[in-house]
Amino acid sequence: MNPNTFIKKTLKNFNLEHELDDFESIHQNISKDIVFKGINLWLLMFAIVIASVGLNMNSTAVIIGAMLISPLMGPINGMGYSIATYDFPLFRQSIKNFSFAVFVSLAASTLYFLVTPISTAHSELLARTSPTVYDVLIALFGGLAGIIAISSKRKGNVIPGVAIATALMPPLCTAGYGLATAHYNYFFGAIYLFTINTVFIALSSVAVSQILKFPIRTIVESVHKKKINRIITVVLILVLFPSIYFGYKLVQNDRFIEQASKYIANISIFEGNYLLKSNVNANTKKIKLVFGGVSMGNEQKSRVKKQAMAFALDSSMVTITQGLSFDILDSKNAEVETLKSELSRLTLLTQKKTIQIDSLEANKLMGINLLHEIKTLYPQIETCSYSSTYTFAQTHAAPTTTVIVLFGLKKDNLSKTDQTKIAHWLKTRLNTKTVKVFYEKYLSTKSAN
Repeated sequence: MNPNTFIKKTLKNFNLEHELDDFESIHQNISKDIVFKGINLWLLMFAIVIASVGLNMNSTAVIIGAMLISPLMGPINGMGYSIATYDFPLFRQSIKNFSFAVFVSLAASTLYFLVTPISTAHSELLARTSPTVYDVLIALFGGLAGIIAISSKRKGNVIPGVAIATALMPPLCTAGYGLATAHYNYFFGAIYLFTINTVFIALSSVAVSQILKFPIRTIVESVHKKKINRIITVVLILVLFPSIYFGYKLVQNDRFIEQASKYIANISIFEGNYLLKSNVNANTKKIKLVFGGVSMGNEQKSRVKKQAMAFALDSSMVTITQGLSFDILDSKNAEVETLKSELSRLTLLTQKKTIQIDSLEANKLMGINLLHEIKTLYPQIETCSYSSTYTFAQTHAAPTTTVIVLFGLKKDNLSKTDQTKIAHWLKTRLNTKTVKVFYEKYLSTKSAN
């Protein structure tokens, strides 16, 4: 196929013109959705209550239900569409109705959290207090999907999906929680997330409306167009830059927590001391450790801190305190001695279990290692199976360990002399006196079928 023809066919698949609704119908639909009275007002109030209950009870399903019911997308799309088409009466109406909806949502959610007996900030609520640049991407692409769906003859199920993805209602209810409980950091974080969603959904509406060449509704001079574009640019910068900073902090905090977890696992047992408690604060970049056991001197604490450098952590981030100390307690106390013995026993048991696990992992690969080593001397050997088991006898109280090795051979058989040499080699290689070696004819997958 000609490359130009292929490119034209591919681009044709992305063409939206043949699925676009009539421009006047699109305008009527957007104008109708910005109104908050009658059905839309009732839906807004129901969504507020449902979202507040969902955040209060930490129920994801309930919060999703509120997002599906919420009609807040309407005036946001109206703002973006009216800017793109320079329909200033529609823009003013969208702003007015949107402000009314935000005020009602904040008032209702604040009232709910003032009267509810449960005031704990659960994970679903906290998730709406720290927006990042990733929320910008969600709002931007969710808004693109929403305005394209509105412009299409086939609306499909895109609008509900966009409502869930962009999540306009939960941040407003979270802001209401912040006002009701005087957690103003929650309030500002949630309002900022809501602002991100609003601005970038509206920006998506502006972009798609211009790309699809929606007809301009008002004659506007080029000077006013440039002024509008400058205002849009300033708003985008003011909203976008803080989210980039918060996104950077999120990545740095995740990296710090990951490295701190590896460090803590590495020093959980250190020179007779046992890590009783650890606390990692990603925001302040601090790690607090509480050890129990013998009293730790300054040199020991210094060595523990230096271990942090192996995990790309600053030793000054680590704070060490002594918890349970055997030196402080009476050494003749029977309970203390018992505890010391039990801790020593558990340490030895842990070491033995670790050795056993390492041995089992090594046994899994022993067959392939033996095959690679012996195949250079005996090319007719194609496969190797390895296992270690116990042999029991009535005349012996304890079982003996027996290693069993099974080799798969090609048509050429091994002589008795070679088999004896292999048996001696295996005893030396595996450091064992009891090795049972078996040989069988190797059948490839094709010949077996």
